[in-house]
Amino acid sequence: MEARPSEVYGFLRHAVDAHTLGIDYIARLIRGSGHECVIGDRAVVQAVASIQREEAANRLLAWLADTRVSRLGFSFRLEPELARDAFGRLFHLLHSRRCFADQGGALRAIYFAGLPHACELVRAEHGDRVIAFEGDEAPEYTLRLLGIPPERIPVSLRLDSAYDDERMRFATAFVESGGHDHVRPVDRARSPGFGSRTERLVDRLEHGARHRLPPLIRAHVGPFCTPRELAVREFLAWTRDLAAGGLLDVLSIGTSQLTQSAFGLDWDGRPNGGGVPINSADEYREIMEAARPMLVRTYAGTRDVPALARLHEETLNIAWHALSFWWFSRIDGRGDNTVHANLREHLEAVRFIARSGKPLEANVPHHFAFRGADDVSYVLSAYLTARTAKRCGIRTFVLQNMLNTPKYTSGLSDLAKSRAMLRFVRSLEDASFKVVLQPRAGLDYFSPNPARARAQLAASTALMDDIEPGDPGSPPIIHVVSHSEAISLADPPVIHDSIRIVRGALDDYRGLKSRSGEHVFGLDPVVERKTAELLDGARAVLSVIEREIPDPYCVDGLYRVFAAGFLPVPYLWEETDEFRHALEWKTGMHDGGVWVLDAKGQPVSPAERAEVAASRLAVVRPPADQPAVAGCSN
Repeated sequence: MEARPSEVYGFLRHAVDAHTLGIDYIARLIRGSGHECVIGDRAVVQAVASIQREEAANRLLAWLADTRVSRLGFSFRLEPELARDAFGRLFHLLHSRRCFADQGGALRAIYFAGLPHACELVRAEHGDRVIAFEGDEAPEYTLRLLGIPPERIPVSLRLDSAYDDERMRFATAFVESGGHDHVRPVDRARSPGFGSRTERLVDRLEHGARHRLPPLIRAHVGPFCTPRELAVREFLAWTRDLAAGGLLDVLSIGTSQLTQSAFGLDWDGRPNGGGVPINSADEYREIMEAARPMLVRTYAGTRDVPALARLHEETLNIAWHALSFWWFSRIDGRGDNTVHANLREHLEAVRFIARSGKPLEANVPHHFAFRGADDVSYVLSAYLTARTAKRCGIRTFVLQNMLNTPKYTSGLSDLAKSRAMLRFVRSLEDASFKVVLQPRAGLDYFSPNPARARAQLAASTALMDDIEPGDPGSPPIIHVVSHSEAISLADPPVIHDSIRIVRGALDDYRGLKSRSGEHVFGLDPVVERKTAELLDGARAVLSVIEREIPDPYCVDGLYRVFAAGFLPVPYLWEETDEFRHALEWKTGMHDGGVWVLDAKGQPVSPAERAEVAASRLAVVRPPADQPAVAGCSN
């Protein structure tokens, strides 16, 4: 049943569910289609949680009447049974008060959004009276399910959807045809030092480029079980299996939280936090032997970061180091360091890594995105860390790019963000500094439906190839996130299957484009316009940073950039007083990407918000327990 032009959409969530990005995004889509949309405020959300009380029920019904809502959506993305019960109480209230149109009321439609199993429970209980959304529906399809007629859907959204739909059609057909079954290991045996204890990543990359081989494949692996020693033995068995399979080039050890924060200490009685619990240098050496001829890398530490970096170098001949600069500290609960102390330890580790000659990956931009940062900040954070790394002597910089983050990002906006970041960071390249692109799918991108998840993996691979469609050697490294991400830990069979899908999809997609003679389905002008906007925005913010902070590429400089609010993180949950200026911005979806928005939901100029952040610098100081550190050497 299509919505009339005058109809009003209303959205609610339960008080215990803090997820709001999806609601905000759908609201913007609806408003962009010409409909009014209202979202329940704190008082209404509290009323939903207490709906069995007469006072709360009346407050909710009054809100519906005052706002003239005729199409109501309810979101609950936590435990399925709780979601079913909460929605059931809401539905019962509306039905008992004769709120639906077939009872003479104003509500013409009701919607539910939740986890897949929650949607199944709601459908089983309420049938076709409710339209349920699992969260991985395409934007244009979402609007159609909401009753928006095709002629009211914005042209820009139809362009975004056309690209995303085209990739999914390709990916679904590819997976269903078994197009990945033919994928075999790549022969890299003639790469210098192949499989030795001294082999270097750059040698494999150069060998692959010379011989036009497929990208190096990295995958993250980390089983956990108890006791600890059993988990380590299982991981070693998995490692030997992956090495024998020949499909994986770089084993990424998914170490536990305790390995990162308390390596070498007594763990008795302490929670592990998931991941493989490595706790000795000898265990790392065993892993390296089991992994050969794969290259090996692992998480950095969150305590005494330089010492653990040295250990990884000595025991693993680590392929490349990955550091998170501001993150994996108190602000995200992953470590005990203050942000300032974390930056100090990280830059000390960067200087050691530079002396070792190994590459560095800045595990940074997507951590800002996880906390609600806008796309300009995503691009800028990569540049800030890359330039800092270059100043510290790093010669090879691995640029990780997490696509589909947040998962509501359109494919065209993802391409724009990827291209803007790559171009901005590559502007630092010279004879002594090279950038290596390493894209990956998003952590929360995959559907719990196995068939759809496998197609999504192929579709994300197509997106990776479109970042630099004219370069057959790009990307040189792909971080394969397994298609089981949404439902279970990936074991070797799932990892092998995921690698085959990625490599097979890459070959088939390139063949499709070669036959059709098109890049990005003819939509390059749209991507280039978005790319230019992001690049201009990032450069505008950087210009203010460099004007106001004498040296932004050192410990104190990077601290002040964050604390003043140049990199907005509205979803930061820890250390919120110290970084209140970074939290004061509102971000949301706009034109398929994430932007800083004003009170009316319109994008704020990056230059304008940079000037606001600059005005905060006068009150931003390193923490009292951390002395100021000046100069390039810090």
